[in-house]
Amino acid sequence: MALPKPIQMLILILIILHYSSPVPIALAAYYNKIPTYNVLNFGASRYGLSDSKWAFLQAWNRACAYLGPAAIIYVPEGRYHLGAVIFYGRTCKRKAIAIHIDGTLVAPSNYEVLGNREYWLKFVGVNGVSIFGGNLDGQGKSLWACKNSGNSCPHGAMSLTFYNSKNIYINGLTSYNPQFFHILVEGCQNVKLTNVKIRAPAHSPNTDGIHVNMSTGVTITNSNIGTGDDCVSIGPGTSNLWIEQLSCGPGHGISIGSLGWTWQEPGVRDVTVKSVTLTETQNGVRIKTWARDTTAFVHRVLFQHIYMQNVGNPIFIDQNYCPNHMNCPTEGSGVRISDVTYQDIRGTSASHVAVNLGCSGKNPCNRITLSEVFLTYGKNKPATASCGNARGTAVGNVNPAGCF
Repeated sequence: MALPKPIQMLILILIILHYSSPVPIALAAYYNKIPTYNVLNFGASRYGLSDSKWAFLQAWNRACAYLGPAAIIYVPEGRYHLGAVIFYGRTCKRKAIAIHIDGTLVAPSNYEVLGNREYWLKFVGVNGVSIFGGNLDGQGKSLWACKNSGNSCPHGAMSLTFYNSKNIYINGLTSYNPQFFHILVEGCQNVKLTNVKIRAPAHSPNTDGIHVNMSTGVTITNSNIGTGDDCVSIGPGTSNLWIEQLSCGPGHGISIGSLGWTWQEPGVRDVTVKSVTLTETQNGVRIKTWARDTTAFVHRVLFQHIYMQNVGNPIFIDQNYCPNHMNCPTEGSGVRISDVTYQDIRGTSASHVAVNLGCSGKNPCNRITLSEVFLTYGKNKPATASCGNARGTAVGNVNPAGCF
């Protein structure tokens, strides 16, 4: 789906602004007749001396109230401390608001401040929001330490959430050290993320890079993700997802799921993951489902041109997913997996089993294609394949062989 013309024009202008320093954004916006709302003019503290969330909300409300086709919110250089804040789109008068960030937004250092709120910066019901540049510092280290100690801790807040929104464009954003997920896209349509950089150490728990859930038409391109959980996780109800030119590592790889925890659960369909490099991740490209009855499914998925560097479980379907190995369901997975293609998958596996298709005995995987796969165990040792309840075809050279 193409972005509406006013948003395309605003994105073009903002890209020019972003890469045309030292042209002042306010001056360029003036010549293009787009009003700019600088958060400093609403009382934001660029030195982190106070909570700037009310200044950001005032700038948002002014941009929303503007009757023209587009508006810009500008965040100059600095470190802006913000508590939890929601930007609602229900009162906005136009279809294009661009947020140009030259500074860093900083979450509260005490994780109890956000606690179980589950969000830090959240956009709800917006249409045509763009974010250019900027850094998000989630300050999650103290919460990670709490979780890793085994103590009772809150889930923590996701750094950036888009909920029930459409026509979203994110370019050049950096997120690091979140309490929980870096970026959540839920219930959205037509979302484009490009040139995104995500950073958290491998030991940071539950720090998924980008989680897409109940959304359609999401594109993730030219991005670099290293974190403590899935680089990209794909939840129920996701369709028409495109991931291309992505680097992943450290992390748990790129995962569809987990799926099938609830009975009436929408499926995942029409997913393309191509031109991706995974480096020393726990998994490569993975589909994970619980062993429970469900209406969920996975249909029409393409993994193409994937390069693995010392990756555990490079090709992995796990239909008995149970990460804590406690009270695991035993009903057999009801998730139906079909029409999944692995094409041009190469590199080195950190696990002896490089291809592991552990499909459901209740609902075997159908129409699985392995095409031009070449994976070794380490630099030059032969890897093996393990396949259960999987039906499909091998095309061309497939190594390790043995599935079809």
